[in-house]
Amino acid sequence: MRDPRMQKLAENLVGYSINVQPGENVLIDMIGSERELAKCLVEEVAKRGGRPFVETSDRSVLRTMLMNATEEQIKLWASFDLKRMESMQGYIAIRSGDNINSLADVPSDKMSLYDKHYRHPIHSEQRVKHTKWVVLRYPNSSMAQLANMSTEAFEDFYFDVCNLDYAKMDRAMDPLEALMKKTNRVRIVAPGTDLTFSIKGIGASKCAGERNIPDGEVFSCPARESVQGTIAYNSPSVYSGVTFENIRFTFKDGKIVEASSNNTEKLNEILDMDEGARYIGEFSLGFNPYILHPMKDILFDEKIAGSLHFTPGQAYEETDNGNRSAVHWDLVLIQRPEYGGGEVYFDDVLIRKDGLFVLPELEGLNPENLK
Repeated sequence: MRDPRMQKLAENLVGYSINVQPGENVLIDMIGSERELAKCLVEEVAKRGGRPFVETSDRSVLRTMLMNATEEQIKLWASFDLKRMESMQGYIAIRSGDNINSLADVPSDKMSLYDKHYRHPIHSEQRVKHTKWVVLRYPNSSMAQLANMSTEAFEDFYFDVCNLDYAKMDRAMDPLEALMKKTNRVRIVAPGTDLTFSIKGIGASKCAGERNIPDGEVFSCPARESVQGTIAYNSPSVYSGVTFENIRFTFKDGKIVEASSNNTEKLNEILDMDEGARYIGEFSLGFNPYILHPMKDILFDEKIAGSLHFTPGQAYEETDNGNRSAVHWDLVLIQRPEYGGGEVYFDDVLIRKDGLFVLPELEGLNPENLK
């Protein structure tokens, strides 16, 4: 018998997040060994008259492929999968697996080829820009370990987060989205951080369960050369299977001119992947009331209540500053008191302090009003 929470999640993903219509092709991309949610999604897409297609893969197999891949092979592989993606109107990714570090020892030159010739054209350019898409994790024991929870407790947490009333959250986001659209200068202050930039004319976009599950953010993007100052992120982050901690960037005229972390050499290799990787492609405020602590999973961590992320690399079309890169790396700074606190100012007006919105019109996004 199917877990009713799983069925509800599948209904929300198919009916709300990507709103499948009759005749639409939907690719269900399952990474890992779990199958129950994939089955539920196939059934829900079919119920709505869509046509489900399923891809299953394994990170350990991908590691072996990349270790032995040539540039010509990756380009040919990408050409097959790009043609398939071009045939899809919808995309649902379920990311699972037993080890988030499966790709940690793939050489940088191989990962660079994969990012440039496979991930960027298929996902950043085609899937993100031309399909209705949503990406989520699966609540397995590996994720529970990352969250320092039992598997059973993590499942309860997961379904609270993922089956949140996102329609209610969507309405509460409207004042913040409107404020960001008319804001010029942003200042971010926290321990080790004093950063300024402009978002004038860039726009803003709210995220309430239509792209990521879990969700809970409103994003914009700095004008490309406007970023000045330093940011010290306080959440660990995994990129291509490598865990980075204590990342610190210094900016001059928009460009990252100094970068350090627990693995400074590897960090700079990523930032040197292309010219756009040292510029910022996204600025976002996160406020999912159930997500409080980092677990080295960006789909959760970027939505942490009282957080923001400031993202090197590719900009989104909705809030485009013109930056282009094979990198899009959401790095998180939490500003709640237990993480050192901090302030966010829009045009010299304090809008959030220690992770809580202080303007009356934004208080609907504070945790007690979203649960």
